[in-house]
Amino acid sequence: MSRRRQSSPVFFSDFKQECSALCAANGEAAFAASEYDKPIDLHSMAIDLDSAFYIFFANRSEAKLCKMLWEDALLNAQMVTKLNPSSHVGYQLSHSALHGAQRYEEAIEAFTIMLSKLDDAPEAQIRDLRQQYVCPSEAEDAIRRAVWIELSNAPLRLLNTSTGLLCDRAAQLNSFKTSQEYKELLSSITKHSDLEMERIKEVVAMHFRCVLLSHRWEETEVMLHHIQNKDVRKLKGSGGITKLQSFCKIAGDAGYLWAWMDTCCIDKSNNAELGESVQSMFVWYRHSALTIVYLSDVPPSSQPGALANSVWNERGWTFQEFVAPKVVRFYQKDWSLYLNDRSLNHKESQAIMKELEGATGIDAQALISFRPGMRDARQTLQWASKRVTTVQEDTAYSLFGIFDVHLPVIYGERKQSALGRLLQDIVSRSGDITCLDWVGQSSEFNSCLPANIISYAIPPYSLPSLSDDEIQTAVSLLRNIVPVNSALKLYDLLENTTTPLFANCRLRLPCIAFRVTEVKRRPGRAAHSTYEVKADGLRDLLITTADKTLIQFSRARPTRQTFFLVRPWDRRLLGLPDFSEQLTFADEGESVADWSESQSGLDDTVELSRNSPGEEELSVDLDVHSQSLRLMVHLGQAFSALLLAQQHVGEYKRVASDQYIIAQMKHPASIDITNIRTLDIL
Repeated sequence: MSRRRQSSPVFFSDFKQECSALCAANGEAAFAASEYDKPIDLHSMAIDLDSAFYIFFANRSEAKLCKMLWEDALLNAQMVTKLNPSSHVGYQLSHSALHGAQRYEEAIEAFTIMLSKLDDAPEAQIRDLRQQYVCPSEAEDAIRRAVWIELSNAPLRLLNTSTGLLCDRAAQLNSFKTSQEYKELLSSITKHSDLEMERIKEVVAMHFRCVLLSHRWEETEVMLHHIQNKDVRKLKGSGGITKLQSFCKIAGDAGYLWAWMDTCCIDKSNNAELGESVQSMFVWYRHSALTIVYLSDVPPSSQPGALANSVWNERGWTFQEFVAPKVVRFYQKDWSLYLNDRSLNHKESQAIMKELEGATGIDAQALISFRPGMRDARQTLQWASKRVTTVQEDTAYSLFGIFDVHLPVIYGERKQSALGRLLQDIVSRSGDITCLDWVGQSSEFNSCLPANIISYAIPPYSLPSLSDDEIQTAVSLLRNIVPVNSALKLYDLLENTTTPLFANCRLRLPCIAFRVTEVKRRPGRAAHSTYEVKADGLRDLLITTADKTLIQFSRARPTRQTFFLVRPWDRRLLGLPDFSEQLTFADEGESVADWSESQSGLDDTVELSRNSPGEEELSVDLDVHSQSLRLMVHLGQAFSALLLAQQHVGEYKRVASDQYIIAQMKHPASIDITNIRTLDIL
């Protein structure tokens, strides 16, 4: 038999299959070794030998995907689908190729078909593969949740720097859903693990990054009705229009799609929206990607010091507009950078921060690290005390975010009511009595509160500090004078005293009260009178006031009206740890174990555990006795007092003074538990 007759078609067919299989196997090995050119050639050879086997096209498509040859990979994927239309593999490869080619809508369509092929597969093991994938609607829901979280910290209306149009929430969402970022993100979410990735948050946050403007309002500002349904880039005019256009251009050139300016992005005719905006403004600035401060009164090429002299430093709203954001840049009148400082964040510029420190009187680090809340409320009120607002209620409203309070915004209620509601909320929620430490005129809201925030401008009276040796010496002296039971009873009573309760314009104030026994007016015809005042248990003192409530009287000629000099009770005098502050420190990164082990109370417990039961009880008693005597030493120091005048039975009003009333007990041992009261103040 000849060689030609031995070479039958079956033989050649088997030989070709063996060769193609060998090429495919070598190609798969090369692919596993990340040598992508070699498997492309080998799978091409396999296809030339056996073009009806779809796996060869699938393998070549996968290799070309790794080489980012998207169109070639797509052609191979389409051949897979043609050769095996019931398989999910071709559509899976098509999705990857279309996604790489940035044809995202087609990629999503291919992925959707792939899911249906998995659902309809006759093999159970293929159907099981469906469980690892998510459908596009699930991905949309995950993205939507991330978007709403992002928008919850953003203004209601934003200017699109690309189109020049003012966009409400619906328009903002539509802008995102039609963007390439959204389509790419939706196309890339295929598995359940993708839903948990930070990438969704990152893409959403990047798209909705917003630049906010901090500026001083001038005569010709652009309002909402001026720009609705208009491209702000094409508006004609000067003043506010030029400012708006320049701001949007600066933001757009820096790569930000969204910008916000308070004059034109709030519907001030809508009370609900206006109230929500006032309440949320601190949060908006806090979460801004950048806050641009425009200094219209600082000319180009200004020398250092011009920022400190800008009127921007004197406005009420600009206080929160600076302390809230993490990133701030200052621009001069011609929209050039202040001092030509091209750093990304002027809060990190020592020169600029030192200049602001001199202008505001606020420590630079405090300006940078400010956190909203009611800690150090009196200090914050002092910082804001000299700032002014055009609308009188804004004196208080501009501080709502600073103190993290949520109160109704009621324009027309007048300044004293707005400020009173703010201070009432601070005292009620925090128990901070330092808000009562002011001089000036009493508010009609409540006599214990000031009529004007300027009353906080003078720093509060600072108690003289005693060294440990001085305290220990004073404690030793009191130990021989004050009975143990009296000291312990006083300490226990003050420890269990309630915090101030402020509601409905009435203050229930826990205090140590000293009855006034004599008031004598010094001669003089000035509008503000000076009085010599005596009170049981206190050294004589002077009070200067314009309040006509204070009348002359003495023990020989008493008045029917009762007057008290009171020390508002401050729980810090107990010397106990403030656990709320310790938890805050722990939140900032310091572990609870770090600070708890350093507390003296823990050390005392360890020491006591070494004693016998009887010795332990004695040590505890001695320790509490020492604490109570230390409290009496502190109570014996000078303090800032309030003068209260009785109105009705059990009701009092504060007599305002022009200077702090500094009182001091005649002797620490003279305090009595009958001095501890809770008074109702109107």
